Amino acid sequence: MTNPPTTSPGGIVAAVRPQSIAADLAWQPGDRLVSLNGHLLRDVIDYRFYQADEQVEAVVDHDSHTRTYIMEKDPDEDLGVEFTDGLFDRLRTCRNDCPFCFLKGLPTGLRRTLYLKDDDYRYSFLFGNFVTLTNLREEDWERIAEQQLSPLYISVHASDPSTRRFLLGNPSAPDVVPQIVRLGRMGVQVHTQIVLVPPHNTGEVLARTIADLAELYPTVRSIGIVPVGLTRVNAELRPVSDLEAAQVIRDHRAWRERCLRELRTGLVYLADELFLRGGMSVPGGRYYEGLPQLENGIGLTRTLLDDWSRLKRRAHWAGMPAVRLTLACGTLIAPTLRRIADEWNCLCPGHCQVVPVANRLFGESVTVSGLLAGQDVVATLRQEDAGDLVLLPRAMFDASGRMTLDEASLADLEASVGKPTRLAATMSDIAETLLNGAS
Repeated sequence: MTNPPTTSPGGIVAAVRPQSIAADLAWQPGDRLVSLNGHLLRDVIDYRFYQADEQVEAVVDHDSHTRTYIMEKDPDEDLGVEFTDGLFDRLRTCRNDCPFCFLKGLPTGLRRTLYLKDDDYRYSFLFGNFVTLTNLREEDWERIAEQQLSPLYISVHASDPSTRRFLLGNPSAPDVVPQIVRLGRMGVQVHTQIVLVPPHNTGEVLARTIADLAELYPTVRSIGIVPVGLTRVNAELRPVSDLEAAQVIRDHRAWRERCLRELRTGLVYLADELFLRGGMSVPGGRYYEGLPQLENGIGLTRTLLDDWSRLKRRAHWAGMPAVRLTLACGTLIAPTLRRIADEWNCLCPGHCQVVPVANRLFGESVTVSGLLAGQDVVATLRQEDAGDLVLLPRAMFDASGRMTLDEASLADLEASVGKPTRLAATMSDIAETLLNGAS
């Protein structure tokens, strides 16, 4: 059966899984899946939601021809399609003008996706991106309720509306607390973050924000507190000082104790950076209660340390090749990695050195490994004896591991450094690389 063309964007098929329904119907990469059961598809969320039925009618564009397919299936059975992008229509962009926005003043020539100023609740549901809820239409609220898009990740920064409007650079930003209450009534849970921008949302403002969010438990499942990350273009703001970091650490103990007593969860979690800059050890694994905000830099150091503890117990160190390793990293994690490297050198026949890389692209106040540029890594390693094998942080590459922020590939960096170069997120990754002979 042939149907008239539709104006829906639909989703472009990137791959069809073998032995799937889509494969049986001879769908091909490049086809456009337009609708399911009469619903025009806006994104992969629609695809997942509307295919969950016993009978599915699909409209597909193939080589400028539109065809309709009717199939019977188990509601839990996937049609077997992967798409070129999770969103089929336009990305919902940010309406705010945060004074600490990382995108302001980005130099040219970086990875293209860095320049997308997204604030799309769908990305929040799909990938855990933090959004502000300042650009939602009523139809968005209805969709969130209908499709139960939970959990969502929300940038709160301050529960006081005037303070939050200042931090968002948006005088018309709605009060976020009633928005979270509304989500809770829909059955949607949220993870929240507070980016500390001293002196605007520290002290009493921070304490009030945490108290307000804790009252919304169990809708609010976690409260992450992270220090503002400032580049050299954010001259009007100042970073969280080491003394302020130490004060937040002291204050947060009381907040957590109250939450543990009243809610049976710690609820409030501090970014690794606050502990490291405050001169304190990161907490043990129980503190993180399942690592709900790992991608927000909360618990990465504990994950690294726990991985190292397990590796020390189980690795066959005598069989490890005697390779001279160089671990490049951001300056923040360098002291921790040096302690691990010292233990490695006592166990392993090879040698491991840590080379911290100062971030000259964004400014040396940016200290995390995930924001290192390839050009800074190359410039630093060229001044070092890089040994036999260079290990780079996996976090400094995109999700596919292909490109750095300044669009250098691993092969590009290896050629520039002149040494075999691999990626690693943990010491187990490094051990596996050595045992596989990649040196």
